[in-house]
Amino acid sequence: MKAGFGVYNITPRVGVELYGFGPYQNRKSKGIHDLLEARVGAFEAGGRTVVMITCDLCTLRDTAVETIRSIICAKRPELQGTDIMVACSHTHSGPSTDTEDHGWGALDPAWYSIMPYRIAEAVYQALDNMTEVKVSQALVPCRHIGLNRVYDQDGPPLADVLKEDWEPAKPELTDTVCRVIRFDTADGNKMIGFMAYFGCHPVVCCDDNHYITSDFPGVAMHNLMREFPGSVGMFLQGAEGDVNSGCVYKKEQESLLALDVFAARFANAVRRGLNQAEEIKVDSIQCVSRRFKFKTRQVFTPERIEQVRREQSAILLRADADETSWNIRTAACYLLGLKRIERLMQAEDLDLVAEMQLIRMGDLEFIGAPFEIMQAIKNEVHEKASAKYPMLMSLVDGARGYAPDNQSLASTRLRGDYAAYAALTVPLISGRLPYADIHNELVKYSLELEREADKQK
Repeated sequence: MKAGFGVYNITPRVGVELYGFGPYQNRKSKGIHDLLEARVGAFEAGGRTVVMITCDLCTLRDTAVETIRSIICAKRPELQGTDIMVACSHTHSGPSTDTEDHGWGALDPAWYSIMPYRIAEAVYQALDNMTEVKVSQALVPCRHIGLNRVYDQDGPPLADVLKEDWEPAKPELTDTVCRVIRFDTADGNKMIGFMAYFGCHPVVCCDDNHYITSDFPGVAMHNLMREFPGSVGMFLQGAEGDVNSGCVYKKEQESLLALDVFAARFANAVRRGLNQAEEIKVDSIQCVSRRFKFKTRQVFTPERIEQVRREQSAILLRADADETSWNIRTAACYLLGLKRIERLMQAEDLDLVAEMQLIRMGDLEFIGAPFEIMQAIKNEVHEKASAKYPMLMSLVDGARGYAPDNQSLASTRLRGDYAAYAALTVPLISGRLPYADIHNELVKYSLELEREADKQK
């Protein structure tokens, strides 16, 4: 097998608004804590070449993914767009990348236009650097980082989570292991790249933070890359839809302190994996990309829309309203979302069509979907997958909101709990229709991709 790696700086200018943690916060960046990068691996075996791109960004829309692919394929025509997987880490302290979500951080048009070309440069490096490699992998403990914000208590005291032995009340509802993959030169003298697959929201630096940062995954990758000069570390975001880091909703200085702790915890787990990794054989690569239909729930009837509009207008349209308050900012998002939903409901087919992609390298299998996937979905996919080492990844080849598990989908409340937040509230304020059966659909479609990959062997 051949592999090559590349990295390119995609950090925006200081002053851009940061993306995440709530609407209309005017969270303008005031400095750079660590660089945002595109880190890329290119892989060839059995006559098939694929490219995996990881970005220290919150999300990328499928339109941006298509732009990135078209730029790369124009210069490297031996590749097809569907040979290229584009994934995001989901940091909430990077620039806005969304041309449709209003209020979650103003888009910087100049940076957004340049960004795809910078990502492509990392791909060209990876393709030019391809060499024969040995591949190794390990599954190692990775605790003391995440908690399930839907089914566990969120935002515990900082003094507790900074203790070395802290872990949530229900660790079994989070990722407690990390899969680590390393790529060494054929002679075994040098590690040129590594991957770390783990699911957790990068939200250590919270809404009070005004520094650009890739949060704990990116900081950990940077630290390890310095420790192993010449290597490129790729973070693969797993099922983070219902998992927060142990540090959320803290002040800026507290968050920055916790950031070093959580990044060190993650780096320690990855380092352990690098040391324990055992060689595996990769003689062939399969790559499958398909567009699937995801059913939506028709819960926003005209009557319900009008009810929500009256409620939110009553909050927003007052002379004495404080435009800096959470309720006012959220009400503005609700009203914008309602307008988009009304337009969507005029279409004949209300279901969503989105791309899913599978890359298999020997026993390693990467399944990507453009959603923030919840843990129960990932667990079921991994349990039913035929591959020896399956990895279901969030926010791949686009961003289409949360993929709630079946229990969260059953929630009917618009406010007051995290299950409803993912299943109903975010679709409403984003102007999307809620999903009806996405848990079962993601499991079904993941297994369909596997069967298609089997035919390519």
